[in-house]
Amino acid sequence: MASNTPQGANLLYGLRKSKKFTQGWGAQLPVAYKKFWDEWKNQQPAAVHYVPKNGMFQREDLTGLVTPIQNVPLPLIDPPESHEGIWGGEAIVKGFQKRTPYKRRVPHFWVPVLKRSVVHSQVLNEYMAVTVTDRTLDQIHDNHGFDHYLLKTPACDLRSMLAIKLKKKILVDLLAGCPKLAAEPEKQQAAIKEFSCYLSQYTPEEIDWYGLSYVEAVLKIKNQVESQADKRPHKVIFRQKLIEQLKEAGIREAQGTADELKTVDDSSASSWLSKLAFKPKNW
Repeated sequence: MASNTPQGANLLYGLRKSKKFTQGWGAQLPVAYKKFWDEWKNQQPAAVHYVPKNGMFQREDLTGLVTPIQNVPLPLIDPPESHEGIWGGEAIVKGFQKRTPYKRRVPHFWVPVLKRSVVHSQVLNEYMAVTVTDRTLDQIHDNHGFDHYLLKTPACDLRSMLAIKLKKKILVDLLAGCPKLAAEPEKQQAAIKEFSCYLSQYTPEEIDWYGLSYVEAVLKIKNQVESQADKRPHKVIFRQKLIEQLKEAGIREAQGTADELKTVDDSSASSWLSKLAFKPKNW
């Protein structure tokens, strides 16, 4: 059983807890992104490739043997091509197939049937040609539109980064009041009235962090921290702190030097090269 899981035989020694959000830049990620991560990676997706059974036990009709019901999800493979389309929760299933009763089973891959289709987004006011499956089209029809399908479906069931990115784009446009429908005020108001109910599930910060991969989220938090950091040299910062502490202690020699520190810059006149007795060639 362990060999059929993504972790493989490592589960024999216990499942190690992920340290993505406890070390390094991942520890500084906000709660808004962790909420999306739980929806994307930790939430149990809907059963697509098997039919789940209800109850806790089942009885065999012929033998009368009572066995526990185990709804074990199939191990799925998401190739890079799956993130370039919208497969509706489907993926590649790896297993074995016994084609004849007199021969041994052989490895087999069950691949979804893909087709090219055009979908329309009312909020984005765009027609898009994407690679879909029959289940994707059925889900769009059942939810009465492409926008409703994306907004109602959690990230764990979308599985595709393209679908998740489109969902975020729709949420951002809804939060901004559907600017792409500004030329048609009636359609704009109708779209806002129809889809604004989905905004109650997210805060503006959660929408901002929604749909980012772990690498993208780390780069974003890193850029935010670096942009807010003080870029002055440490010697200037430490010197200013020391003078402030001396002022608080009432030392007279520390008075009047804070203004001088504020005017310190890295101009060529104050650089160490200008203090040399000689100057190199081509100075």
